[in-house]
Amino acid sequence: MSNRSKKVFSFIILVAVFSLLPFVLSTYRLGLVTSALILAIMAMSANLLLGYLGLASVGQATFFGVAAYAVAIFTRQAGGASGSAVGVGLLAALAAGLVIGPLAIRTRDIFFLVIMLAFCQILYGVTYRWRSVTGGDDGLPGLARPELIPGLNLNSPVGYYVLVVLVFLAVVGAFWLLVNSPFGLALKGIKDSETRMRILGYNVWLYKYLTFAISALIGGISGVLHAYFYGCPNPADFSLIHASSALLMVILGGPGTLFGPLVGSLIIVFVRDVVSSFTDRWLIFLGLAYVCTVLFFPAGLLVTLRKWRKEDR
Repeated sequence: MSNRSKKVFSFIILVAVFSLLPFVLSTYRLGLVTSALILAIMAMSANLLLGYLGLASVGQATFFGVAAYAVAIFTRQAGGASGSAVGVGLLAALAAGLVIGPLAIRTRDIFFLVIMLAFCQILYGVTYRWRSVTGGDDGLPGLARPELIPGLNLNSPVGYYVLVVLVFLAVVGAFWLLVNSPFGLALKGIKDSETRMRILGYNVWLYKYLTFAISALIGGISGVLHAYFYGCPNPADFSLIHASSALLMVILGGPGTLFGPLVGSLIIVFVRDVVSSFTDRWLIFLGLAYVCTVLFFPAGLLVTLRKWRKEDR
């Protein structure tokens, strides 16, 4: 079976599993899966940078939070739920990516990581202090969900789960098309050797800038879904824990893989849920999971399992 056939088969299995979950899971567990899917989209934005450009970012929460706040602020200004708020949130995230991009992509390695974290913490401070607009540490509660799909009740847990699944599958499909296009192949070349790609005539800066903007847009999609899911954007959306979660999900699942972010997000969400039920120090266990992954699965869980399968044959 070719690699493309395997991806299509995996996609079909994923759709089947998602279709069955509302019938076998409780409302609470279904909510956890919904949250994991939303975070998986944010992790995909980090995966695009790390897996295909080699840029480790802990600042994807920047675009996540900007989109969430843009949706909430626009909804309040409009006086009620509006489908236009979704577009405003996505445009705000994309605009943030276009503005931050030229500064961020000038750096690499630890410097890129630090500058992205700095932007995230700046916005955390702004949203925490600018109470008249952002609500301060109380956030902006009471965000109503618009009717985005006729006949689908987004106010019900199952209805919103269906919406998140549809968006997630669309993002996965678009992500696969992107990374397997000539553009995506050029990104892999840039990751391997920027100098070689410049010699071949590629505008490396432009490729990195466009990739950064696309990554910001994907992060914005996650932020919009998150805002409507919890109904209250708050400064915690820009927090260090949240900012690093997307990168951790990618590392757990496997950088440069299609479903690695989903695997990582499911692990983190459910481990956090189980551990936090008997201790408030769930971050210690999450840190241990990260250390074990780096030591025993340095390429991520999916890549390591594939290598083991090939060795067994």
